[in-house]
Amino acid sequence: KNSFGLCCHEITHIFHSTDFEVHRNWLAITHSLPVSKWYHESTSEWTLDYPPLFAWFEYGLSHVAQHFDKKMLVVQNLGYASPATVLFQRLSVIATDVVFIYAVRECCRSVREEKGSKDLLVRPYFILAALLLWNYGLLIVDHIHFQYNGFLCGILLLSVARHLQGRHLEGAFLFAVLLNLKHIYLYIAPAYGIFLLRSYCFTKDNTDGSVRWSSLSLVRLIALGSIVISVCALSFGPFIAMGQLPQVLSRLFPFKRGLCHAYWAPNIWALYNVVDKALSVLGLRLKLLANLPKASMTGGLVQEFQHSVLPSVSPSATLICTLVSILPAVLSIWRCPRGARGFLRCLVVCALCSFMFGWHVHEKAILMAILPLSVLAVESREDAGIFLMLATTGHYSLFPLLFTATEMPTKVLLILLFTLYSFTSLKKLFRGFLLNTLEVTYLLGLIAVEIICEVVYPLLPWKQTLPFVTLLAKSVYCSLGVSYSFIRLYLSILRPTDKPKEL
Repeated sequence: KNSFGLCCHEITHIFHSTDFEVHRNWLAITHSLPVSKWYHESTSEWTLDYPPLFAWFEYGLSHVAQHFDKKMLVVQNLGYASPATVLFQRLSVIATDVVFIYAVRECCRSVREEKGSKDLLVRPYFILAALLLWNYGLLIVDHIHFQYNGFLCGILLLSVARHLQGRHLEGAFLFAVLLNLKHIYLYIAPAYGIFLLRSYCFTKDNTDGSVRWSSLSLVRLIALGSIVISVCALSFGPFIAMGQLPQVLSRLFPFKRGLCHAYWAPNIWALYNVVDKALSVLGLRLKLLANLPKASMTGGLVQEFQHSVLPSVSPSATLICTLVSILPAVLSIWRCPRGARGFLRCLVVCALCSFMFGWHVHEKAILMAILPLSVLAVESREDAGIFLMLATTGHYSLFPLLFTATEMPTKVLLILLFTLYSFTSLKKLFRGFLLNTLEVTYLLGLIAVEIICEVVYPLLPWKQTLPFVTLLAKSVYCSLGVSYSFIRLYLSILRPTDKPKEL
């Protein structure tokens, strides 16, 4: 009993982010208000901005939450965080992780292995299980910072597993559900659409490998269409019937939040921003520029801003960049289908395209690429090397999410343990080093960046006047590593005949 009480005390007193209040508010909205008011309620700044299926998920959770503390379900109780409320929120994440655990099991069953006996600890399926269940990003984002990424990524991985197992209708159904739970997965929808159309609806190829148009199976096409339409109708139907679809869509796609999040995700726009800042400073010092607008992009705020020298980037421009970057990847699996694993590689590329070029990208979105890439990493030496670069850099980029001194030992220990295991296990699996000298040097540079930002910079006088320089430095340095991994992975999918070596 004492041990249980101590555990509950630790769970309720650990750091949690504003996302805790976001989901508490959504519990209150869906429990206390009629459906017609869900996407209109604006008492809190954290309005409901996920698709309807996730709103119904919150509605279901709220009926359990009322047995912990009914006051958390009052819309007007902004910032309410009683111990019982925090305990329920933490336990709800743990409970829904059952979906993720089951998905990991199914992915492990789908992994290719060499014939012959091996030590259990260096079997691909064991390493994959450890890489997924022990994923550093999910641990800190869900169980410390607070979100339901494990639940959502579990559905994604289960969908991937079903395609690897040849159960394509189930995989399509799961993705349709996922899309109606969180619309960020729209970015990987092209990979699903092209793969299912090319490799499931078209049943035969010509001798040269091109699609045989006469082999289109209308039965399969109708089955797929029916699944997607049914799930979307179940999710959005009530709001369409109430004439609220425009209101729902306006909540799902807000474009007033600015190009970058408060902490820049390590993508192309972080590099674009810092180049713009450097040009403006250089231009002013050389007296080549005058009367520039005061930049707000390094102020740590979520808002729209204008670039000083380079052209400002609009939401439509980011959409075009994202679609253009995705197009060659999906065309490659149309022209040269490589089965479910080719689809999985395309999925990871699409996820990275959205991360690199999307509008208002959250740093946590990198997990959408890291987790599926784990499956490829235990089957291909090349992919293992890319995984080590992307996972190490992407996970380190999540450090600013836990910004208090109390969490510093925890996040450092967790990332060290995960990174050491990733390197040693994959090295044993593929019997050799997976990174070259330049790549290793870059990753060691992450340690130098952390020491400079957390130990040296606080001692300098600029700390008071330029407090966000450390965030900028981490974002820009990580952007280089993520961009490098993105390019390597993209090149691998564009090679028409040179397939990665598999186990």
